[in-house]
Amino acid sequence: MDTIRILLVDDHTLLRTALAELLAAEDDLEVVAVAGSAGEAVRQARAHQPHVVLLDLEMPGNDHPPSTVRAVQQAAPGARILILTMHDASNLVQSLLPLGIAGFLHKSITHEALAAAVRGAHAPGGPVTVSLSAAQLVAPDPPDVGLLSPREAEVLELASHGLSNYQIARRLNIVEGTVKRHMRSIFEKLEARSRVEAANRAVALGLISPPVVARPGRTAFPASLGSP
Repeated sequence: MDTIRILLVDDHTLLRTALAELLAAEDDLEVVAVAGSAGEAVRQARAHQPHVVLLDLEMPGNDHPPSTVRAVQQAAPGARILILTMHDASNLVQSLLPLGIAGFLHKSITHEALAAAVRGAHAPGGPVTVSLSAAQLVAPDPPDVGLLSPREAEVLELASHGLSNYQIARRLNIVEGTVKRHMRSIFEKLEARSRVEAANRAVALGLISPPVVARPGRTAFPASLGSP
């Protein structure tokens, strides 16, 4: 029986350790390396040339997930990448699948399903596995790119109140890089060049509430909205 060599990438040490132990319990799976950031993932991929990379998205240095996926693929051309994350917005899934990943898995997946996905990723011609959260399957993000996802609306509403990326990340319990990714997506969808412009357009479209009471015909926003 061939052993499948796995690189496990997640910035949460406790979860990473638990996942490594679960995978190691399978006779044909071996975690050969772990990483806690995008840069470390690329270095470990290059050093160990794993068969499968389990890659989280919300971690330091992963401001632009497609770039991280491409960097890992270049570092270990023979590796198949499985995204394993709590963030499963449909637009993110659609942006990563064309890069040739072997699957997109929500962290609510069972141990048995995860092991099966790893084996499927390593198998020649194996299927692409997509496992989303129940909430995402019931109420996916709107397909219209002119609308914001619920999380993007939440991020923009906090930004419109003058919160920095760091403050938004703390408030929503996500990493700052994820906030930056949401802001870039917001700017693209609303065709905006600044936070003020994005917030004004979102208010006009009824996507977020006005942050302050303004004079009739004019919406006022804090002056210190900062950059994306």
